[in-house]
Amino acid sequence: MKFAVTLIFAAILAIASGNAQAQAQSEPIDLLQCANPALFAPEVLNANTTFDPNAVVVTADSATMTLTQRAQFSGNVNIITSRGQIFADEAIVTDNGNGVVAVGEVGFVNDQLEVTSESISLNGITDSFVISNARYQLASINGNGLAEQISINSKSGLTLDTVSFTTCPLNQQDWSIKASQLNIGEAGNLGQAFNTRFYVAGFPVLYLPYFAFPVTSQRQSGLLFPNISSSSANGVDISQPFYWNIAPNLDATLTPRLLTNRGIQFNSEFRYLTAHQQGEVTLEYLASDDDYINDDARYFLRVQHQGNVTENLQWYVDFNQISDENYIVDLGSDFYNRADTYVNRAIGWLYHSPNLTVQTTFQDFDVIGETANNYRALPHIALDYTQVLDPNWRLDIHSELSYFDNHNPQLPTATRAHFAPTLSYNQVTPGTQLSADLTWYSTYYQQRHLSDSDLAPSVNRNIGQARLFGAVFFERPQSFTDTDGIITLEPKIQYLYTSYAEQNDIGLYDSAQLLNNVNGLFRGQAFSGLDRISDNNQLTIGLSSRIMDGNNQERASISVGQIFYLDESRLLNQTQTVQTSALAAEFDFRLSQRWFAHSQLQLATQIDKVERSSVSLEYRKDKQSLIQLSHRYVRNLSQETINQMGLSAAWPISERWQWVGRWYKDRSLSRTIEAYVGLQYESCCWSVRLIGQRNLANRYSNDGIQDINQFDSGIALQFSFKGISSNRRNKSMLQDGMFGYRQPYLIN
Repeated sequence: MKFAVTLIFAAILAIASGNAQAQAQSEPIDLLQCANPALFAPEVLNANTTFDPNAVVVTADSATMTLTQRAQFSGNVNIITSRGQIFADEAIVTDNGNGVVAVGEVGFVNDQLEVTSESISLNGITDSFVISNARYQLASINGNGLAEQISINSKSGLTLDTVSFTTCPLNQQDWSIKASQLNIGEAGNLGQAFNTRFYVAGFPVLYLPYFAFPVTSQRQSGLLFPNISSSSANGVDISQPFYWNIAPNLDATLTPRLLTNRGIQFNSEFRYLTAHQQGEVTLEYLASDDDYINDDARYFLRVQHQGNVTENLQWYVDFNQISDENYIVDLGSDFYNRADTYVNRAIGWLYHSPNLTVQTTFQDFDVIGETANNYRALPHIALDYTQVLDPNWRLDIHSELSYFDNHNPQLPTATRAHFAPTLSYNQVTPGTQLSADLTWYSTYYQQRHLSDSDLAPSVNRNIGQARLFGAVFFERPQSFTDTDGIITLEPKIQYLYTSYAEQNDIGLYDSAQLLNNVNGLFRGQAFSGLDRISDNNQLTIGLSSRIMDGNNQERASISVGQIFYLDESRLLNQTQTVQTSALAAEFDFRLSQRWFAHSQLQLATQIDKVERSSVSLEYRKDKQSLIQLSHRYVRNLSQETINQMGLSAAWPISERWQWVGRWYKDRSLSRTIEAYVGLQYESCCWSVRLIGQRNLANRYSNDGIQDINQFDSGIALQFSFKGISSNRRNKSMLQDGMFGYRQPYLIN
């Protein structure tokens, strides 16, 4: 019985998948009429019956037995085994239990499927099993079908004659697959299908005289479902993946891709796995692009590797290379998007123990566009040591050694050695937190190629820093919400002192000025990296409050903070001429079950002007119905003002029709920067999606300057048949497009 059930399920599942490799699918439409009624009423199932796993329990209205040779059961026959349950009007057991024939209205049920048929016969001597005129229904997916006969034999395997499959409900057979015969067992892990027809709305659209498909959980070589789309830039875009199961620990996906406006691209992905190593190599190659000004080949290469040398020592590789600045914009990528300014290259080693971590990295970047002055660290060695002195005191030592190089021969290079011990105290109670630390920053620079530069050949910089932080957590009952909960008040204060050191004779190798939010005010540093450490004598004050309802769900949170400068920073004296920082604030509100709001704000209090802000307001009726209004403003971001507003919406037109739209406008330039609309029809077993889009292309010219006036537009038509097509790029229409959708408030 176990052999029969397993092979039946494997064959049906093979037809349902239609793919050689399992891939994620989108959630099915939530319609009651999609589910077919169960073939058997729940009260006739005896799933809770307990008995010996090796025993067979038979119940019936009447039974006639002839010694041990023959037993005949009649009326409501119920045969229960550990593998499943058989129902029948009549059943005959012969040959000391080696032969079983069940007739009448016969059914079979287990955790995977339900089957009804005219008769089921089992021969234990020949180990064969036959089901006639069967109708089956899967439990894991809404798959069902018919088979004229299902024959199972331990030698020849499984044969299904005149078989069909669909994921559509019984009253809506929009598509189906039919085959004259399926054989499983003769070709090892592969099934064989003969005279297969694919029907849409009752009309045959595809015929295959023969094909093979996997029938076990083991990976099998074969074609995956194609990806088909179109756009004005690429034309019709068709990708046909082929999965190659090279070995149990090695596989590949080879994908020829036809772009009617550009040419034929070849994509490949190789994966490997050993006991201590794993990785993948991705190569995308277009020999000649008919729509690109250069005749050179266009390609993308990605190599990723992780390996264990010992239990405590690992090494890794993350190497990415693109042929030109416009590759991602024109041809897309699963790993980067058009807003990225570089692709990463790194190789390194990592050693870790309970107290010590040592990491060595060779870091480089393939820069996209005109920014060609990025430094690479060849290498960067970091060592971190921690020693807990007692429950409240600990000693941390951070040190690193880096060599910075640049592709531009006109820029200096440098070797930097850094050593920073920190002695810290930390005490936390349910209502308070108190921490203090003392840090000494000692940094040495050896700089080269300094022609026409104010930089010094060598610099030894020493800076001391002291920090004292305290926070108190108050809470009390609140009655703002329908369900009583608590409201919290969380004041915190930090004093920071950092000594001053002249740093104008040090180059900028990995440092840039940081933008602050409320949490960033307590960071204590105005720069990333180590090339600039600002002197500080400042007091930072912050206040947070949260409203929690009776279900411990956060309904609102407010955080504000500001830095008060007790002394003017000598390092920042050219940019900091005020006594306080910008006031930073964050607001999150769950206004009701359907209304959500989020806002971040930085206000320069001396001039009463907004430096940065983001606001979003969302109405969410349910999972499919929402409207979101958003605005983003940055006064100075790389000498540019960002002032954008957007409107996103998703709303069902009817039970099966869904509409999604998005619009973003640049208020500074008074122009639309993205317009996106999608229309989708979804039934129980198939869907069709029409998408139109126009957005900034973000393409680069030959001299590396980004064109901010060129737009791309495209229209895509996508079909999906549930149960036979899968696509790892298949995602919600809300997340497609240039900006995508982000929920403004995280619901706990």
